Amino acid sequence: MLWFIPPASIHLMLPFAFGGIQLIYLQRLCIIVLVWVCVSVVNTFIALLWDTLYRRSRMRDRPMKGLVQIVHGFFIALGCIITVSTIINRSPTALITGLGAFAAILLLIFKDTILGFVAGIQLAQYDMVRNGDWITIPGTIVDGVVCDVSLNTVKVRNYDNTMIMLPPYTLVSQPIQNWRAMQESGGRRIMQSVVVDLNSVQFCTPELMERLLAHAFIVDFIEKSGVTIYNPLSDKTAHEALDNKFIGTNMALLRYFLTCYLSQHPDIQHSGYTLMIRTLQPEGNGIPLQIYCFSNTTHWESYEIIQSQILEYTVAVMPMFELYPFQNASARDYIAQSLVSQGYKPDEIGATGI
Repeated sequence: MLWFIPPASIHLMLPFAFGGIQLIYLQRLCIIVLVWVCVSVVNTFIALLWDTLYRRSRMRDRPMKGLVQIVHGFFIALGCIITVSTIINRSPTALITGLGAFAAILLLIFKDTILGFVAGIQLAQYDMVRNGDWITIPGTIVDGVVCDVSLNTVKVRNYDNTMIMLPPYTLVSQPIQNWRAMQESGGRRIMQSVVVDLNSVQFCTPELMERLLAHAFIVDFIEKSGVTIYNPLSDKTAHEALDNKFIGTNMALLRYFLTCYLSQHPDIQHSGYTLMIRTLQPEGNGIPLQIYCFSNTTHWESYEIIQSQILEYTVAVMPMFELYPFQNASARDYIAQSLVSQGYKPDEIGATGI
């Protein structure tokens, strides 16, 4: 604000040194300097106020930078209007009224700025995007963390460390997926499916149960869970099969087994989150067995490890229930088939077909 002193002092002392047209021009020059010092002071104060709020309040995550730039632009535009009106010795009101004739041209020139202005207000008002949010835009390559939201540009750092620049109105003109709620909830959804061969689905026969009882952890599961095996073809209480403890097929037994396994898993959310193992509509390759649950962490690497462990365990335990995942024939299968046709027994053929 000390910059007010030089032009104000010169403006007051000019009449003692000059006169006529020179005095008028020099006084106008001092007024213009005073106007721009005032604009600079106001914008500096706004920037200081924003910096203080950004550091100490909850507005840190809000995309308010665009609004600050809009306020700066307003005072700069006001300074330009007063400067021009001072030079031509006309009232600023008359100048502003005359700008209406150029409104169409201004809208065309500053289209992106105006759209960014409106989008910035919407983003700030409805808290749609914050700095640090993980967003994805379907149908585009945008999949990363928001680094900065300004009046004309939104910077997104993708997970391959590439930087993408977007106009702000992109975030309000098309659907975006914001993962902030997931990160704040503390749980991330796991939804994986294994396609099971339909020919391997069968009733729980005594022979199957006898083979299952050869595995200690399955024996412990059956004893603790109180599973009851029934035959839907002869059991008169088949209507009670809606209870999970009444098992009719090996696939139903596997579903209940995996449900109990996930219910005791230390890395899975249990209270307030959906946990289920379900079968989906059969398809050409078999019947999908879907695992649906939520991890107790949103950390990307930890989440992927938990998800992989559960899927691997499911695939590994399926043969014990005489269920087999569908897999397209590979070179190993053709080698094994040729060896069987030559007289080799299946148990003599290893995993590599030799």
